[in-house]
Amino acid sequence: MRYEKGHKQATRNRIIETAAARFRRDGIDGVGVADLMGEAGLTHGGFYSHFSSKEELVRAAVEMSAERGRAKFRKRVAEAGLEGWIRHYLRPSHRDHPERGCMIAALGSELARHPAGTRSVFAQNGTVMSELIQQLPATIPPARRRQVAVGVFAAMVGALQLARLTRDETASAEILDAGIAAALALAGLRSTAPTKAKES
Repeated sequence: MRYEKGHKQATRNRIIETAAARFRRDGIDGVGVADLMGEAGLTHGGFYSHFSSKEELVRAAVEMSAERGRAKFRKRVAEAGLEGWIRHYLRPSHRDHPERGCMIAALGSELARHPAGTRSVFAQNGTVMSELIQQLPATIPPARRRQVAVGVFAAMVGALQLARLTRDETASAEILDAGIAAALALAGLRSTAPTKAKES
């Protein structure tokens, strides 16, 4: 059977998109190739015409997730500023749906155990860090901007992970609120709005 031009790339992208969501939801080790291909509407045997191994797919999923994370950051900041992004990141629906959210919060500890090549892809594609640095208030001295950006993002990722671990809904919401307050303070944003996490 002959396929239209671009069919193979479109199929590869579908596999990567499916994998990126499943990895974030169930963990990399919790997702098998056969199951993944079935969800993408493809046969198990077709996997190896696109990827040499599952690890190659993991690298592709990391790259796609990082690129989309940066795009989401730019969009949210353009619409609502840095504070809006912080609040959007630490909202309950992000906590409840890791498959649609931040790769680092969902997979950071697992990726740290993967081969150096995979960690290198993560490092090269980075996160929103370089863009976050540019959005910090001008009052933060240039020499401290990267340190502050790392602190802001680390506080947010940590709060999201802790909120997901906590089974008590009230306590989980309090962790999200604490993360918002900490990130705003570190970023030098003196918001007068409540720190309470909300849907948006």
